[in-house]
Amino acid sequence: MNGEWLVRGRDGRLSVYLPSGDAVLCRAERTPGGPWGEARRTGGEQKLHPGVLAVGRGANGYAHLVSWRPTGGGEAALVHSTHFRPLLAALDWNPVGHPDRKGPVTGPPAVAVDAEGRAHVFVRAADGGVRMTAQKAKGGWDPWRDLKGRDVRGDLVAVTGESGRVEVYAAVPGGVLHWRQEEPGAQPVPAETLEISVRPGTLHALATSQDGTTLFCTDGNGDLRAWRAGGKPAVLLPSAGPGPVAAVRCELDGHDCTLLAQRSASGRVAFAAYPTETEEAGAWWTESGPALPADAVVSLTTDHLGRVAAATLSPSTGLLLLTRRKDEPGLALEAWREV
Repeated sequence: MNGEWLVRGRDGRLSVYLPSGDAVLCRAERTPGGPWGEARRTGGEQKLHPGVLAVGRGANGYAHLVSWRPTGGGEAALVHSTHFRPLLAALDWNPVGHPDRKGPVTGPPAVAVDAEGRAHVFVRAADGGVRMTAQKAKGGWDPWRDLKGRDVRGDLVAVTGESGRVEVYAAVPGGVLHWRQEEPGAQPVPAETLEISVRPGTLHALATSQDGTTLFCTDGNGDLRAWRAGGKPAVLLPSAGPGPVAAVRCELDGHDCTLLAQRSASGRVAFAAYPTETEEAGAWWTESGPALPADAVVSLTTDHLGRVAAATLSPSTGLLLLTRRKDEPGLALEAWREV
């Protein structure tokens, strides 16, 4: 799964999206902070490629889902669905097309939603570069655009800044490529490239100020780095585990902080927090909860009361666990519970 799949909807309810066989399922709170309902299939009965899902959340709280569907003969095409409210049915999957016009699955998609609520879809093409398309203001999709690049590896990461402009990052040998919109609605153009040895599959991006987006990644030495265009990548702390971190901005004891979470080498979830965009303040991991299966992933958001909420999901077992921050100083969490 690509993107934060634990989402706070427009009505304050939390929901999670999870691939299951040839479908995507959604589970949601019946009321904000209340009990959870059963998993429901999203997007209608159309069959999807197993295990492929990108999730993006708009400023209006709508969730945008992107996946691949088989089209026959070993070929595939991307599809998109919008989920307006967790307890309503999502729109049926609609075709987005293929970055090379036709062919097999080329790579995991990424999706970001701009300030006008339009989804921007990015995916690796067969030639190893990056292609994108975006929703038109009056419906339908723009033609696929070639953003160039080559030898892209792992998941792409797309993010919308506080300014409403969309950015995308891609790992390549010896560095990270970066594209950004110079103005809302424009095609993203190449921006500053980060020259660093980075482990594919460890990228995560978060809007951290009006004009700043912070990229998190694990370098070749196993250190977790934080980078903003125009600066140097700061070493935060050793990575807790092999995968990407999840990240959210939140208020901790009256301070604007960035909270990170990652499945650690021990199998538990590790948390670290530091003042937003102040990496020099330092951070350290604190582990929480039970040991999780090796395929477990972590996602973060804030709930209807502004409390941090964290979820873990194991695709192989379907086990979904949830915790929230307690109403007390520090980052004290409730006991993890199965949803």
